[in-house]
Parts: sequence; C-alpha cells; structure tokens
Amino acid sequence: MEPKEKRTKKIKKKLLHKYRLVVLNEETFEERFSFKLNRLNVFVFSIISAVLLIAITTIIIAFTPLREYIPGYSSTKLKKKATELTYKTDSLKQVIDINEQYLSSIRKVLSGDIKTVDFNKDSVIEAAKLDISQISFSASKEDSILREKVSQEDKYNPLLSASEIGLVFFAPVKGTISEPYNTKTKHLAVDVVTVKDEPVKAAADGTVIFAGWTADTGNVIILEHPNNTLTVYKHNASLNKSQGELVKGGEVIATVGNTGELTTGPHLHFEIWREGYPVNPQDFIDFD
Repeated sequence: MEPKEKRTKKIKKKLLHKYRLVVLNEETFEERFSFKLNRLNVFVFSIISAVLLIAITTIIIAFTPLREYIPGYSSTKLKKKATELTYKTDSLKQVIDINEQYLSSIRKVLSGDIKTVDFNKDSVIEAAKLDISQISFSASKEDSILREKVSQEDKYNPLLSASEIGLVFFAPVKGTISEPYNTKTKHLAVDVVTVKDEPVKAAADGTVIFAGWTADTGNVIILEHPNNTLTVYKHNASLNKSQGELVKGGEVIATVGNTGELTTGPHLHFEIWREGYPVNPQDFIDFD
C-alpha cells in the first residue's frame, strides 16, 4: 500500500507544483508580466477552452450563413428552390395528364372509335328464362301521368335533343347526303356531296382545337363547342383557320375537297360528338 500512496502523493505534488511563467523583453530582458500556475490549472484551462471553442463553432455553424460553406450542406435558398421545382413538376404532371386525356379523346374522334356498353351476361340469361305470360305490362297510374306529361312537352318541343345539347347548329354545307350516319358500319358521320371548293362553315360558335392533315381523311378541322360538344370536318381541300382560333357559327373555316385516302369525290364528312359519344348530325341539321 505504501508504494501506491507514495505514487499518488507524487502525482498530486506534480499537478499542484507551482510554476512561474515570465514574459521578458528580448533586448533588455526587462520583465513585462508573469503568471503563477501549475499543471492542474493548465489542464483545466485547456479543457474549458476546448469546450468553449467547440460550443462557439457549433453555434456559428448552426445559426449563421457560414454553414452553407460546409461540403454536403444544402443552403436554404437551394432548398426553397428545390421545393418550388417539386411543386411545379407536380403541377406540370397534372397538366400533362389532362392534355394526354384530351389528346386521347381527339384521337378517338379522328379514328372513329366509340365507347362500348358493358352489360351483365348472367342477367340477360336469367331474363331469357322468364315466362312472358306471367309478366304484367299494364302501366301504373303514375306511369300513365308521366307519359302524358312527356307527350305534351314533346308536342311543343320538336328539337328536344338539340335543346339538351344546348346549341343551335348551322348547316356547314348544303348538298345531298351520299352516306348517312350508321353505327353498325361505324360510319359515325354524314357525307354531304357538294361542288368542289364550296365554303365549309362552322356549325356553331367554338374554338379550333385541331387543324391539320391526316393520311386517311386529308385536311381535317375540329371545333370545340360549349357543353363538351365537338364538330369534325374532314376531306377539305384547304383550311381557313388555325388551331386556337375562335370562330362564330356560320363563319367559313374551310373549303370542300377530296383529300385523303378514304374518299371517292368532293364531299364533306361531318361529325358531331357529345361528351365522347357520336350523335347523328341529321337530328339537328337540315342539309338539303
């Protein structure tokens, strides 16, 4: 135990042994100032100085712009710009998706694609098994009143379907219909035969959303009208309007021609689409 105690006392003595730090003038050796210290004081002072230095450095880096000069640290301005770009990218993606859907609907109009109606095959089979003699076809009192009311309204509203669309259509051209609207043959338009270079007029007020050339139908112009309605004019000799222009009903937008592969003579191929579905133009327009 004695050697250990002696060692402890020796270490303690070394730590507490006093020293004198003197600063002299190099030329005159005059004493300027001096410090009395020991090893323990120097050790404690060094630790406190290191802790303060680390604390001050941390505060400066955390709360001043100097932190932006640290490699790998992104600045506030850069973060803000990245956030703004993220929001803009998301908005642009939504706009692109909307435009893709819109262009898809335009492609359907140009290609003559129509939506099919889904039905439950099992329900059709079950309905076929029913005994017709057991079904009552007599109209109820409420049904009779409704039928009478609708009949009276139709009597004074011969253009009920046109009023549902909410548009008054002009005849784009006058002439003979060579091929009428027919869903069975997928001819979703009327072909109106008339003289070449006859002016083609807008069927209603609208905006030109497509004006260009296709291999099958030649010069094509498509107008967008209120209430999700489109009118399509194909096989034109020339187009008088460009995409994005506003037109009035009855305004000349093209001339009758014979362009495209799917034509045998000068005529106008005219279509009306309502909410993605084709409708018969003859229900709304008299071409004679």
